[in-house]
Amino acid sequence: MRKKIKILVIVFVSLLVFGLIFLFTHVPKLSDKHGIVEAKLYLGNSENQPLFVSFGGGGGGNDWTRTYLKQKRDSLNNRGFAVLAIGYFNANGTPKNLDRISLDAIKDTILSIANHPKIDNSKIILFGGSRGGELVLNLASRYQEFNGVIAASTSHVSFPAITIYANTSSWTYKGQEVPYVPAPLKTISPAIKGDLYTAHSMMLEDKEAVKNAEIKVENIKGPVLIISGKKDDQWPASQMSEQIMKRLREHNFKHYHHHVQLNGGHVAPLKNFNVVYEFLDNHFKNN
Repeated sequence: MRKKIKILVIVFVSLLVFGLIFLFTHVPKLSDKHGIVEAKLYLGNSENQPLFVSFGGGGGGNDWTRTYLKQKRDSLNNRGFAVLAIGYFNANGTPKNLDRISLDAIKDTILSIANHPKIDNSKIILFGGSRGGELVLNLASRYQEFNGVIAASTSHVSFPAITIYANTSSWTYKGQEVPYVPAPLKTISPAIKGDLYTAHSMMLEDKEAVKNAEIKVENIKGPVLIISGKKDDQWPASQMSEQIMKRLREHNFKHYHHHVQLNGGHVAPLKNFNVVYEFLDNHFKNN
């Protein structure tokens, strides 16, 4: 009887080990919709409209086409801005998962739409929240055509794809994966429990990986606004935002850069959008 139990334990442990090896080494197939993004343009009535390009976060879809953001879209139009809502995964025609999304494809889509005769393509401002904040920092640090960045509840590094494997990058640039901070085995438990704050904090303990995956924000060609909630429960947004400011200072960043810390959580920036309006009025007002 003991021998049978011992054999069963060995089999169970072996299966568990092989399962974990597969989980962390298997590379999922790249989506056949790779390089496709959904874009919807909301134009105001004025001429020479600066382009406010908006991205949602890790929930996917095209957030800025949704009803709950209509008031902000309309307000931006009334202030003289065109709004371009971008869905980069789990949206119409796009890849299902946030996995190796093409930065080049997003850039090409934005610049194509920015050629609209009513748009001033010398004023392209990127806005993103959460993983969308990570995205806009990655875009603006690589393409000089973007003139300003607003990153809300963002990270200062690139994190892995949102897949069961979490062993690929969220982004690609010129066909190569953007370096990211990997998820160690110990993050499985908090992730299963929905404790994303702890999982992300554990990932950030790998200082060498953090250094390798840090976004080169000093390459951005315009003013930068970072907004975070002091009580963010999804990841340590305020601390990561301070790392962005630190990197900009260390590289003597010549453009305006400011971090606004709010008394709130992960969605605090959307609830305090006056900070965004003030930044736009000061740096990109439609004349």
